[in-house]
Amino acid sequence: MAIPPAPEAPTAIDPEEARRFRVDGMDCAGCAQTVERVVSVLDQVERAEVRFGTATLLVDGAAPDAAVEAAVRQAGYSAAPVRGRAGATERTTWRSSPRFLSTTVAMVLLVAGVGASLAGAPRMVAEPLYLLAIAVGGWPIARAAVTALRRRSLDMNVLMSLAAVGAVGIGDFAEGAWVLVLFAVGTTLEQLALERTRRSVAALAELAPDRARLVEGQDERLVAVDDVAVGARILVRPGERVPLDGEIEAGASSLDESALTGESVPVDKGAGAQVFAGAVNAFGALTVRVTAVASDSTLARVTRLVEDAQGSRAPSERFVDRFARIYTPLVFGAALLVAVVPPLLFGGDPGDWIYRALALLIVACPCALVISVPVAAVSAIGGAARRGVLIKGGQVLEDLAGVRAVAVDKTGTLTSGTPELTTVRALDGAGSDQALALAAAVERGSEHPLAATIVAAARERGLTIPAADAFAALPGLGAEAVVQARALWAGGPRLAAERGAVVPEALAEVEAAGQTPVLLGEGRQVLAVLGLADAPRPEARDAVSALRRLVDRVVMLTGDAPRVARAVAGATGVAEWRAGLLPEDKLGAVRELERATGGVAMVGDGVNDAPALAGARVGVAMGAAGSDVALESADIALMSDDLERLPEALVRARRAVRVMRHNVALSLAVKAVFVVLAPLGLVTLVAAIVADMGISLLVTLNALRLLR
Repeated sequence: MAIPPAPEAPTAIDPEEARRFRVDGMDCAGCAQTVERVVSVLDQVERAEVRFGTATLLVDGAAPDAAVEAAVRQAGYSAAPVRGRAGATERTTWRSSPRFLSTTVAMVLLVAGVGASLAGAPRMVAEPLYLLAIAVGGWPIARAAVTALRRRSLDMNVLMSLAAVGAVGIGDFAEGAWVLVLFAVGTTLEQLALERTRRSVAALAELAPDRARLVEGQDERLVAVDDVAVGARILVRPGERVPLDGEIEAGASSLDESALTGESVPVDKGAGAQVFAGAVNAFGALTVRVTAVASDSTLARVTRLVEDAQGSRAPSERFVDRFARIYTPLVFGAALLVAVVPPLLFGGDPGDWIYRALALLIVACPCALVISVPVAAVSAIGGAARRGVLIKGGQVLEDLAGVRAVAVDKTGTLTSGTPELTTVRALDGAGSDQALALAAAVERGSEHPLAATIVAAARERGLTIPAADAFAALPGLGAEAVVQARALWAGGPRLAAERGAVVPEALAEVEAAGQTPVLLGEGRQVLAVLGLADAPRPEARDAVSALRRLVDRVVMLTGDAPRVARAVAGATGVAEWRAGLLPEDKLGAVRELERATGGVAMVGDGVNDAPALAGARVGVAMGAAGSDVALESADIALMSDDLERLPEALVRARRAVRVMRHNVALSLAVKAVFVVLAPLGLVTLVAAIVADMGISLLVTLNALRLLR
């Protein structure tokens, strides 16, 4: 826990542009700050940032990799560049790390020293063993301490080194050895626990194969996925994982996409369907046209986004860091006073008071306190990612935990988002097919789901869709275009009213049937009324019921007519709803809800939801696996079209915040007890280090429960 705060850079480092290094050996946020400082001062380094949660170093600048690795090594850690796909790096296993090897040798020497002492061997036999244990186990710690002192940082390596040197200075070789060896053992165990959280995301990236079957004419050959270009054709055999994102050209199969979406039920897909890297092909051979290179696959991008989210700092973490910067120097100063003042003023035994000061010095290390929040955040975000929920950082996690109301869009969120055309009522004397063809011509340039349904219905009926000119989308209203020299428009009742058209009786009939109306018009005349039905999602009622148990209010926001909104609300169990809303109206509704209840989460999947998603405390995008915009812009992305993932995420966030608070409270309580007991001579050095490392391990293991 480095005490002087690192200077804030004027601009944040861009994770997409920076080089990434995997850093091994870090077991607390102070280690991350030390690495960050030693790399930041290198020539040709503009900025360096360490993401402790993922053990990732981001470097912006032209400094050679070797120079970065050497600087990190000098600080007592090791670094290796991340190559190729997201998360791919040459990892150093903890068993082969220098810190683990030195700790093992030091433990053997300590046990030998203890055995010699118990056997009654003379001091000249036991004490050299203790000194060797201190030298071997303490060398990595001392080297890191020297680096920290050069950077004017008072981290745990400095505190532990001072405690061990002090113990040797007063002739207590055994306790000095115990302090360093137990500290080394504790940090090794912490690294093991932390590695589990870090591997949870790295394992996600490794689900995609590193080789693909490239199809060239009638031949196929295995190649590295990094060598496959967009547009190439690959073959995915039964039982294999899809190596790259693409579109099925030939074949049909069921694909298990649970690694990405969290959905355990395989999805049936055929020609034209989108497939994602990492999905398991169940039984049919598939020929896939690649749509993204390996580094830009949905799986790779999700992995990078999760790593960046885990590296972000939660508000609780920033508070704890500020507290640690005050706490550690205060306790360090108190230790100096305990060592100096009583012998000078009261004539006490200097060795006894120095011993008490050394115990207080160990207590000054805020390891457990500083690690308590980031490990919980990393575990919660990693656990959510494995369930198909992408939470964009600690800030979002805490914001989600504080949500008191949920605003839900209707189309594509509570409903399936795949409406069907059920009614075509021509009003100008023309036939229904002609009306549908004209409506499809106007809507063909629109991205709205209803427009796509109208166009698809016209094609299914074999109709010829006329060409359209001067197309213009009217957000929240509909669209307009010139078709066969006629200025036509298509949209809802609001657009008809804006054009001064008289609303026909057929509109009421369509709305009474619970269908969404689309009117085709020319000038002030309505030419036809089309009715589209969008069935509620099967899981919507259960999801809404779960949300109503977790928050104060669940409100549906829709641009549809009131009768349609009422029908969907009744089918899904939504008690409050607002209809006929434009995009800016949805934003206003979200802000009003925020003022009335507190934090609001807005859930949607369409372009019309963008303002409301951005304006809510937490914006949640549905079905983000196939949407680049949703992945990048939403605070939370539900990778599948399963609304039940939202209450799961809300429960996970609240559980994570509880774990953070419990960890902080436990750490502070233990520190407070030992700060009082150490000056009274009631704490040995061994007890102090056991308590310090024990609490660090306890809060880490407590946080790891969030991975489940």
